[in-house]
Amino acid sequence: MGNVVDELREVKRSRYAVAAVFAVHGAVTGSFATRVPWIQDHADVSAGQLGIALAFPALGASVAMPLAGSVSHRFGARNALRGLIALWTLSLVLPSLAPNLLTLCLALFTYGATAGMADVAMNALGVEVENRLGRSIMSGLHGMWSAGALIGSAAGTLAAHLGSDARLHHVLAAVVLTVIGVLSCQWVLDLQPAEDEEPPPRFALPPRSALLIGAIGFCAVFAEGASLDWSAVYLREQLEASAGLAAACTTGFTLTMAIARIAGDRIVDRFGAVRTVRVSGVLAVLGGLLIVVADRPAVAMSGFALMGLGIAVVVPLCFAAAGRSGSNPSLAIAGVATITYTSGLIAPSAIGMLAQATSLMVSFCLVTLLSCGLVAFARVLRPGDRAKISRPEAAAVPDPRP
Repeated sequence: MGNVVDELREVKRSRYAVAAVFAVHGAVTGSFATRVPWIQDHADVSAGQLGIALAFPALGASVAMPLAGSVSHRFGARNALRGLIALWTLSLVLPSLAPNLLTLCLALFTYGATAGMADVAMNALGVEVENRLGRSIMSGLHGMWSAGALIGSAAGTLAAHLGSDARLHHVLAAVVLTVIGVLSCQWVLDLQPAEDEEPPPRFALPPRSALLIGAIGFCAVFAEGASLDWSAVYLREQLEASAGLAAACTTGFTLTMAIARIAGDRIVDRFGAVRTVRVSGVLAVLGGLLIVVADRPAVAMSGFALMGLGIAVVVPLCFAAAGRSGSNPSLAIAGVATITYTSGLIAPSAIGMLAQATSLMVSFCLVTLLSCGLVAFARVLRPGDRAKISRPEAAAVPDPRP
């Protein structure tokens, strides 16, 4: 009995440690995004060249993500996450140091590669903690990522407003976030491979199960990328809203997603992953319909809010399902992450090209159509067996839910 209580306490502590790592990961993203204009000016690149450079983080992540499993196998989950999160936070400095397009592309490739491997490692640990607790926590972990991104964005906005050099800003942010990330890793689960466990391949294509799960994640991330990058433009061009109201729409969408993710675990525990995603898909479709038929800004803003509510928990549930889909969770998680990163890469440009050929309203008809996929294919996220701590002898142990 005592051992079970100690194990529950360790897993609960690991949950909060992984949550802190998620927040650190998000804060790096937010810190970078707000200083892109400064980086563009420093590297002296045009808007078109910047667009090319900004494709390299996703390219780096796609190449490096399949390697994360072998890193965790060789060094153990805790040491792997500690090293990968440190590489990711320190890589924040690289883009602001780039003096030209070539070095900027190389910096962003490295930035994306370290981001992707850290992403796989922390999601794999999050899934393991969720399995041991026997209840959903992945939505809340991704909510912490969103909260970290908001904090990083706020700090970056303040730094930009004060006219600070992005190199100084990113060095200071990298140091602080590295310390927080490395210290947090001290309390994550120290998972080690079994003596007879075969090491994963250094590079392998994702399993079929990950492709099916990743397809749902693709639909959700496509809608997220389209809404984040084009919601303000949609309000300005389609509905002639003011610049302030258009910006508020994007901020509201982000906040809606963060709140929904933080609250999502209790909903998933009560109704299950499949039912939750089906209802979420209905909300996303309704949101998309409101967007495309809107004749005034308030209607479109309501649509984007519903879209945020509808897609918020889908990607966390995709990672959770991938972690339970086969004998190699890291490979499955890497496959899902690669697909979702690819979706986030192509969504903004696909929306722009379709809008140029037709209109933004038609572009969001595509987003609405893809959201239907959440309803149609939610059954793919049916949970497998979780390796709960709550064995028969642990039946009397209190629920560690805070």
